[in-house]
Amino acid sequence: MTTPYKSYRIIYLLWVLLIVPIETIAQKIDPDDSYTIDLCLPNSMFNAPYRNIMQGLVHASTHYQYTIKNGLYLGAGVHYSYFAINEFRVTPKIYGGIHSGAAFLKTGHERFWTERFGTDLGIRAGWVRSYVISDLLSEQINAPQIREGLYFEPNLSLVLTSDVNQSFRLSIGYPLYAIAFSPQLLGIEGNMGYDESEFEQNSTFLSIGFGYTYYFNGKKSSAEED
Repeated sequence: MTTPYKSYRIIYLLWVLLIVPIETIAQKIDPDDSYTIDLCLPNSMFNAPYRNIMQGLVHASTHYQYTIKNGLYLGAGVHYSYFAINEFRVTPKIYGGIHSGAAFLKTGHERFWTERFGTDLGIRAGWVRSYVISDLLSEQINAPQIREGLYFEPNLSLVLTSDVNQSFRLSIGYPLYAIAFSPQLLGIEGNMGYDESEFEQNSTFLSIGFGYTYYFNGKKSSAEED
């Protein structure tokens, strides 16, 4: 029968074997400047007309970031998203979509917990411009409709390194465009049964996908530098 004292010793040994090596390895990982490409699938959130009428097809972004100290970084980049009109949700059927491009600055914190695994928690802020096209707008000689506004996106990436210069990541973001959406923006007459107050809400969506990062200077190791 195992005594409490022996149990504590076993727990302590496991802690030494598992936790201490992880912390030691993590201290050797020091990311420098890097370039990242993300390709994600967007899903509309909260704004009911936007969520029901539009369907997200792509959200792609690319950015450069430079680590300042202790994992804190600054960066800049651009992104593109496209939402197509769900022709099954409008009568008569309408074809078209919304192309959006944004330029942003980025800040956050990147940390490697082991030699292979890290996290990147940040926020992007910038300006977005959207181009709305549809066959109805073309018939009305009113295409494209252009809207502009602020852009924010908190994001989290789970990073898995493949070597000293490359990593792959699972990216999760929540972009917010300070651009209101309504059926009239697509050339549709009437409110389609929605309350007009819903047309004042910002366009938001959840973005989930994968990315690739290239580290220009690799990952500096304190052991190698000493």
